[in-house]
Amino acid sequence: MNDKRLRLLHVITGLNVGGAEVTLHKLLGGLSMNGIESTVVSLTDVGRIGKKIQSEGIPVIALGMRRGVPNPIAVVRLVAYIRSIKPDVIQSWMYHADLLAGIAGRLAGGYPVIWNIRHSNLDPTGNKRLTILTARLCAKLSAYLPKRIICCSEASRSEHVKLGYKEDAMRVIENGFDTRQFAANAGARAQIRDELGLHDDDVAVGIIGRFDQQKGYPDFLEAAGILLRSNVQAKFVMAGRGVDDDNPELRRYIERHSIAEHVRLLGERDDVYRVLCGLDIATSASVYGEGFSNTIGEAMACEVPCVVTDVGDSSIIVGDTGKVVAPQSPAMLADAWKQLIDEGKERRQARGRKARERIASNFAIDSVTQRYAQTYREVCRLVRD
Repeated sequence: MNDKRLRLLHVITGLNVGGAEVTLHKLLGGLSMNGIESTVVSLTDVGRIGKKIQSEGIPVIALGMRRGVPNPIAVVRLVAYIRSIKPDVIQSWMYHADLLAGIAGRLAGGYPVIWNIRHSNLDPTGNKRLTILTARLCAKLSAYLPKRIICCSEASRSEHVKLGYKEDAMRVIENGFDTRQFAANAGARAQIRDELGLHDDDVAVGIIGRFDQQKGYPDFLEAAGILLRSNVQAKFVMAGRGVDDDNPELRRYIERHSIAEHVRLLGERDDVYRVLCGLDIATSASVYGEGFSNTIGEAMACEVPCVVTDVGDSSIIVGDTGKVVAPQSPAMLADAWKQLIDEGKERRQARGRKARERIASNFAIDSVTQRYAQTYREVCRLVRD
C-alpha cells in the first residue's frame, strides 16, 4: 500500500437521514482531499443520504437486508465484495454494521476493521432488544475483530468501556461541522421566517430531529406550554422525520398543552440550514442515547444559542455559550429558554457569535476529517508492521 493513497470501504447499516449517515457524508469529501478513496456499502438500501453520496461520484452498494432481520446471504455478499475491491481499511458504522463488517473482514482474508459507535447508552426503554444484544455481542468480540473503535463522544466511550468493550482500542473523534455551509445568513433568516409567518418580535425556539422517544418531544411541548403561560411571545419550530400534521401522537401533545397556534411543524427538511438561520434559540431535549448532537453543533455554527439537556456530550458542545438542564425536566427547560429571552436580542446574538467561535475552534470538519485519516493510516501501519 502506498502511504499517500489509501482505499477505504465504509459499511453502514443504512443511509437514510441520521447522525451516523450525516457524519459519513460530511467526511467523504474531506477524506478524498486527504488522499483516501472511499466506497460505501449499505446493509439495507441506498436511502436519501446514499443518493447524495452517489451524486458526488462515490460508489454506493446496497445489500438489501431487511432491518432487524439477520441475513447470512448478505454477509456472503459482503465478503465477496471486500475480496473484489481489496480495501486497505474497512470502517463500519453502528452496531449491526460493526458486527457484520468485523466478521466479513475476517472471512475475506483478515482485512483490518475500525468500528464506529454512536450511542451514549443502551437504555432498554428506548432501544430495541436486538440492538442491545448486538452491542453486547460486539463488546465480547471487541478484543478480536476491530483494530480500533471510534466513539463520537466521551460519554459513548465511557459507557461502552463499562459494557466490556476493549478500552485501549477506543478513540474519541467528535462529529465535525462545516462552518462554511453553516453560518448566519440574514437573507435566509428573513426568508424562512416569512415562510413560517413569524414576526420580528417573535422569539423562535426550535428543535430538529426525528420523532422518537429519545428526542424528548413531549418534554419540549410541555416546556412550550409553561413558557407561553409566562406571557412570552414565542413560537416553536419543529422539524424532522414524523414531525408533521400527519402524526396523531404529536398532535395530541400539542392539543394537551393548548399551543397549536404557536407551533410550526415542518416535517423532514432538506434545508435544515435555512431553518436554523430562522431560529433565536435551538434546543436538544433528548432524554437518553444522544452521543454528539449534529443539529446543536450546526445551530451553534449558525450563531444560534442553544438550550440542551445534559445527555451524551451535549454540555461539552455548548460549553458556556448556552444553557444545560437535566433531562425530562420541562420546567427547567422552559426556565432556561426564559433566561435567554429575558437577556434580550443583543446578548443572545453575542452568545450566538461565541457559540460559532466554539464550534470553529473545537469541532471544525476539516480537523475532524484529518483525525479520521490519521487513524486509518495508523491502522494501516500497524497491519503492515
